[in-house]
Amino acid sequence: MTLLAPHLSAFLSEYLPHDRRASPHTCDAYAYAFQLLACFAAARLKTKPSSLQIEQLDTLLILEFLRHLETQRHSGPKTRNARLAAIKAFFRFLEYRLVSCLDQARSIHAIPMKKADDKLIDYLTRAEVQALLDAPSTTTPEGLRDRAMLHLAFAAGLRVSELVGLKLDDIEFQPQPTVHVYGKGRRERMLPLWKETARVVRAWLAVRSHSHAPELFLNARGENLTRSGFEYILNRYVRLAATKEPSISKKRISPHVLRHTCAMHTLRATHDVRKVSLWLGHASLQSTEVYLRADPDEKLEALAAMSPPSIKRGRFRAPDKLLALLRPTRTDKRRCYAQ
Repeated sequence: MTLLAPHLSAFLSEYLPHDRRASPHTCDAYAYAFQLLACFAAARLKTKPSSLQIEQLDTLLILEFLRHLETQRHSGPKTRNARLAAIKAFFRFLEYRLVSCLDQARSIHAIPMKKADDKLIDYLTRAEVQALLDAPSTTTPEGLRDRAMLHLAFAAGLRVSELVGLKLDDIEFQPQPTVHVYGKGRRERMLPLWKETARVVRAWLAVRSHSHAPELFLNARGENLTRSGFEYILNRYVRLAATKEPSISKKRISPHVLRHTCAMHTLRATHDVRKVSLWLGHASLQSTEVYLRADPDEKLEALAAMSPPSIKRGRFRAPDKLLALLRPTRTDKRRCYAQ
């Protein structure tokens, strides 16, 4: 039997950050996945997490853990798949350290990912965006900071990790207001800023405390603002903006919705998905195609470019008992036409 703790510690503190050069966000996500797994396995096996053995994390226990995520923690398929990806990455790490775990690792690698629904994204209209940007107060340092954050998140289409990770040196005002973004996958991009966005950022810098922290946005203690801190701030202003634009209350607004909103407005302005991909810092156009599916204007242009065909309707007559058995029962959603 082999203790789990030493190998898991090496995986999280040495292999991921140094050998794989994984980002701190990836390391934190993997550590949280194993925190959930260790607590679940210890409760199921009636032992301490520090006493868990690698051999005890067999395929049946992993499958029970995944069901626990979906039924007890109400995690969606994407979250479930992310936890499973962390477990598989750990057992790939073990394959060349513990030969005795090869069969165990092979069986865990065979656990399939669950297919997730590919839903349409949520985004804000221009009126809703304006109501949200106008919500912070302009008479307090906190309000000036929050207004600058909301403007930057929307104008540059920033991920929340990119927003809270911005440094003072990442903002330039001369000769052209720009922001230097260090994005996901270590991809950097330079984005120009609107004059209005540059103005609200200048207003925040004028009242920003003289802290030694290099980050652009600080909390009330003069420390770096966290992702959860920005999410809390956003939810507060969403409620305020809903009093002016009630339609906002019908949408589930998260920090990533501001990024989606930037993408949708950029797509409608340029009609070029490649420019949207470059603006958001996507690794491939496949990540940007979700905005094409969510934009009805693109589909209306395609619909207007062609005339509808004339189709003669008919009904399917089954000439055989077997074909009659195979006839679809959901006639409201599926129709058969005579050939």
